[in-house]
Amino acid sequence: MNQVSTTELANWLDQTLHPERFQDYCPNGLQVEGKTAISHIIAGVTASLALLEVAVARGADAVLVHHGWFWKHEEARVRGPKRARLALALRHDLNLFAYHLPLDAHPVLGNNAQLARRLGFVVERGADGQPRTCGPEGLVWLGRRNPPQRLAELGRAIGDALCRAPLVVGDPHREIERIAWCTGGAQSMMADAVQAGAQLYLTGEASEPTFHLAQETGTAFIAAGHHATERYGVAALGEAVAERFGIRVDFVDLDNPI
Repeated sequence: MNQVSTTELANWLDQTLHPERFQDYCPNGLQVEGKTAISHIIAGVTASLALLEVAVARGADAVLVHHGWFWKHEEARVRGPKRARLALALRHDLNLFAYHLPLDAHPVLGNNAQLARRLGFVVERGADGQPRTCGPEGLVWLGRRNPPQRLAELGRAIGDALCRAPLVVGDPHREIERIAWCTGGAQSMMADAVQAGAQLYLTGEASEPTFHLAQETGTAFIAAGHHATERYGVAALGEAVAERFGIRVDFVDLDNPI
């Protein structure tokens, strides 16, 4: 069975995703050090206790996720669920790799890129071939629906593609062509999408003010699920790791309705 050293994999992931470019809410990269060699990885959206239990049951050496641990402003003490997760990882010598904003933004493997591929969005690109973006850290991507589609029909298509009925705000008969999107909990970036001229802003979650901003600007809004919009980046990253190092990577999708 092929193996890669933990150090080599950590270096490759950092060189691929460039976490140093982002002001993030958590540390990116190798968050918990385990075995020195890795032959089997479990990939998933979030480093929950349930995902760690799957990794242990399948005899994996590492867990690769989008949502890791040690978030800013969280309770610093190691108690309760935090202790249970960390204790399980340490007991079984699991490595934990986590990439948050770097995985959202990657132009090929990232959540935004993979969601566009999944939903059939045409990504707008600059003269350098890079995606056109707006918002903090360039996290909101810009693109088109080609051909244009009525909002109600687009909402149904997104629900079918993601296997989750989205929240849709706006005139159901309006034809949508120009779209802005950012996966996860990026509802606060809708104003950036409006300023960029988007007819629709798509993200994972909604907040109470989102409805009013959509109504008052005439910009449609879709909340398609935090988990549902962020399944595809870590799956693509896992495939890239498997291809690069010839090791086993299993993507495990533990459903989350939020």
